[in-house]
Amino acid sequence: MLTYPNIDKVAFELGPVAVHWYGLMYLVGFAFAWWLGRRRCKQVWRGWQREQVDDLVFYSALGVVLGGRLGFVCFYDFDAFLDNPVRLVKIWQGGMSFHGGLIGVLVATWFFARRYGRPFFCVTDFLAPLVPIGLGAGRIGNFINGELWGKESELPWAMVLEGSDGPARHPSQLYEAGLEGAGLFVILWWFSARSRPTMAVSGVFLVGYGVFRILIELVRTPDAALGYLAWGWLTMGQLLSLPMVIAGLWFIGCAYLRPPVGETRSG
Repeated sequence: MLTYPNIDKVAFELGPVAVHWYGLMYLVGFAFAWWLGRRRCKQVWRGWQREQVDDLVFYSALGVVLGGRLGFVCFYDFDAFLDNPVRLVKIWQGGMSFHGGLIGVLVATWFFARRYGRPFFCVTDFLAPLVPIGLGAGRIGNFINGELWGKESELPWAMVLEGSDGPARHPSQLYEAGLEGAGLFVILWWFSARSRPTMAVSGVFLVGYGVFRILIELVRTPDAALGYLAWGWLTMGQLLSLPMVIAGLWFIGCAYLRPPVGETRSG
């Protein structure tokens, strides 16, 4: 068994302002998305300008923050929100949802596509490989915060909180960082390195994330406010991820069985 190191959640302080590791992980994700987007714009894609990449990352960042917070309140904390609607803006108390952030990014991407006159799925195909590094960084932030632990485990790498006599648990945050972050990035970066029909890269992203999330939820403790939704194992994370898998498979099928007319380069 391993002992969780109890890392200080505050990375550093600037006068009265405390900068938390969790917030820095978001900055890392956005910075990598910007850098990778500019790199792909220069080396692989045609017709994309660097300034457009800057705008796309900015739009997406707004979508992540606003959608992530709204999603958390709606999916995981709705009763508390009804009791105290001001809770919606108390982002310093934590609470972000990937699925809400995904919806926010899709809305932001739609606005971006309209502004620049690009097909929506061509934009999502460009954006998808830039996302996993941020997802992985966010899960590292969860690990530093000591939240979203897995179920009890006797595996050698299971962790016990320092100074606690509680059971060892799966470090599910690190599982997610490895699969949804590093693993999904490698898959998408490799898959999008060649020309693919429109919607294919977006479909692989949805299927990859959805499958990884559903599997990890099997060893992750469900949200305390919700518990299991059914059958003693179904979680909200799994319920929200299943439509992603279905939609992703449909996108891939449309891409290869009936390639859309227009831009076809997705890498």
